[in-house]
Amino acid sequence: MLNGKSNGASQVQPTAPVPAHAIRFSTPVVETPAVFIIGRWLWRLLAFFGALPVRFPLATASAAVLAASWWLLGWIGPALVCTVATIGGLAWRRFHPGSFRTWVALRALGLVRGVWVYRRHWQPVLVVSGLAESYLERQYLPRISAVTCTEWADRVRVKLVPGTAPSAFEERTAHLAHGFRAPACRVEVRGPLDIVLEFPRHDMLADPIDALPVPDSADGVDLAALPMGLREDGRTWRMRLHGTHVLVAGVTGSGKGSVIWSAIRAMLPAIAAGLVRVRAVDPKRMELSYGRSLFHRYADTAEACVELLEEAVADMQDRAARYAGRIRAHVPTLDDPFDVVVLDEVAFLTAYHPDRDIRRRAEAAMATLTSQGRSVGYAVLAALQDPRKEVMNLRNLFPDKVALRLDEASQVDMVLGPDARDRGADAHLIDAGVPGTAYVRLEGSTMPVRVRAAYVSDADIDAMTAADADGGE
Repeated sequence: MLNGKSNGASQVQPTAPVPAHAIRFSTPVVETPAVFIIGRWLWRLLAFFGALPVRFPLATASAAVLAASWWLLGWIGPALVCTVATIGGLAWRRFHPGSFRTWVALRALGLVRGVWVYRRHWQPVLVVSGLAESYLERQYLPRISAVTCTEWADRVRVKLVPGTAPSAFEERTAHLAHGFRAPACRVEVRGPLDIVLEFPRHDMLADPIDALPVPDSADGVDLAALPMGLREDGRTWRMRLHGTHVLVAGVTGSGKGSVIWSAIRAMLPAIAAGLVRVRAVDPKRMELSYGRSLFHRYADTAEACVELLEEAVADMQDRAARYAGRIRAHVPTLDDPFDVVVLDEVAFLTAYHPDRDIRRRAEAAMATLTSQGRSVGYAVLAALQDPRKEVMNLRNLFPDKVALRLDEASQVDMVLGPDARDRGADAHLIDAGVPGTAYVRLEGSTMPVRVRAAYVSDADIDAMTAADADGGE
């Protein structure tokens, strides 16, 4: 209008946003012919029966044998087949219990738990945990591909919804563990949209582990796989020492001594043969002094400890100078043995000692050993109680880390890495009544492994020193 006024009919009214469901059904809906619907369901039915021999080969074969026996012999056929199968199964269980449990009992357990525990509660647990995805008013859930049982845990293989990431499950391991009434939950990434949820059924590390047997000879000592105790799956926990450095963190009484003495015990024949030398730094004068006769060098005062570390640095640099341009990988020999520097309470030298010069020298020597010693046969096995950066700022120079019981949740990530708790490493929740229990994270591995170190008693250390003395004579 020329006068600037307009009537109500000419005014443009703002339009509200159109909801997604309205757009979805705004076009005319064409009726699908019944023949296509029937054909689609027949195809799905055929695909289901065609996949049965692949998904369930044993069950399909059993059903086929029963049907064939009924066809050929009548009711006597299935009765005869069941009788033979029962007698054969009992004989198998009697004479080969291990293979029977692997191929029959655990498979049957996986089938039962897959249906009764996981598939039955899958939707409510994932919805409440916030792992269900919605799009256009439809709900999409990750799908269970398979459920298998081991001796100690259930492994649920899951196919993720496109667009989701494994980190969503890693952030909700506590929700999943409680939802399926398991003591813990760990997430293993197998590939794109493919993960495995591991739910322990019981704790195989609840009972103390006696000191492991000493190898018979130096030839039986594998410095890349020293037997230390047990993993949570029942296998032997083996720790690499040659070619790496190991940091052990845990509060008082968590079992740091068990880790240190288990490593020394596993190397005992090589120590006696002169292929391994141990230099022990023991500021507390309690843990390592009990077996000082086993060590090449031992120090317990601050000045002596720093001198020992600086001596190890000088020896390492001398060996590196001899190896330069000639040798790339160290092999223990009598002339150039594998040198292990054991530090019982490293924080005393790096943070707690009042002399600033002592702290500076100790930290410089440790930094040199951990940054240059791997390739020339020097390893540092260090233990501390407080893993904070202001106490120990050399954590990143230790490729392999062992987290025993810790005080705070944040300390777990300080020791094992920023995503350790998301992957199930709850070292701050370890019970004080199970010393030696820890989570281990190795160089190049993303998954922490729960282990328990064997307990090496005073009597075991006495026997070790006595055997070393007899060997020396």
